[in-house]
Amino acid sequence: MKKPLSIAPSLLSADFAHLADEINRVSQAGLHYLHFDVMDGHFVPNISFGVPILKAINRLNSGLINDVHLMISDPLKYAPDFIKAGADIITFHVEACATHEEVISLINLLKKAKVQIGVSLKPATPVQIIERYLAMVDLVLVMSVEPGFGGQEFMPNALEKIRELVKIKQANDLHFVIEVDGGINEVTAPLVRASGVDIIVAGSYLFGHTDFKKRVELLQNDE
Repeated sequence: MKKPLSIAPSLLSADFAHLADEINRVSQAGLHYLHFDVMDGHFVPNISFGVPILKAINRLNSGLINDVHLMISDPLKYAPDFIKAGADIITFHVEACATHEEVISLINLLKKAKVQIGVSLKPATPVQIIERYLAMVDLVLVMSVEPGFGGQEFMPNALEKIRELVKIKQANDLHFVIEVDGGINEVTAPLVRASGVDIIVAGSYLFGHTDFKKRVELLQNDE
């Protein structure tokens, strides 16, 4: 029996003029995660939103898990602000940390705050770069597009990374979940699922369409 696949709709593609309605659609579709793509225009070539948006959405008490993906420089400096604003999961990029000590400091900060710890990899970054941290984190986010913009085409090398992470996880009895973000639709979702992913992030495929719930069902279809 296949494990259920979780979907984390990306707020980046939502209609910001009707955010409460968009978040209600996520809940009505039976989903449990809301993915926040936080970009600073420095670590990635785009600017999205930050702490005030998370804080405002957290006041809606939607019951959704705030899955915060920090695509920013110096995540150690800014993580506390996102924790205070209501983040349940904070995922940082290993490439944004200058040293091993900085990675460990950030992991310890998140652990002390009782926030779930995620680490992410850009498409060109090998799994080996994060292997020594895998026993310390709750989630690994594999980027299947270059971080920075929504609506990009899926990069197939993400599938090998997912399979590699599954092997490491099983061989070492680790407990992190695997998330994938970028170019997810009804065609690519079965591919990542077959590779062993636990959570898929989808943005432009879901938001901006009247058949939101139907599209969720297509992503979850395991046939």
